[in-house]
Amino acid sequence: PIRLYQWLISPLLGPRCRYHPTCSAYAVDAIRSFGILRGLVLAAWRVVRCNPWSLGGIDRVEEQRLFRSRAARPRPTPPST
Repeated sequence: PIRLYQWLISPLLGPRCRYHPTCSAYAVDAIRSFGILRGLVLAAWRVVRCNPWSLGGIDRVEEQRLFRSRAARPRPTPPST
């Protein structure tokens, strides 16, 4: 659905997103990085923040603070014997 929006609808609407990358590109990156559930939560939060009163700017998935990336999670240490 996101790619369909990018190919068919977004070109008709013109540039509207106040952020870089665009909200739809952010959604694709978030889903790739965090899986479908967390990615959709991040994408929804991004769309909510993208409004006429927002200053926008650069907002990358890697810089979000809601979920830590899988690579950034501390690994449990085995108990010492």
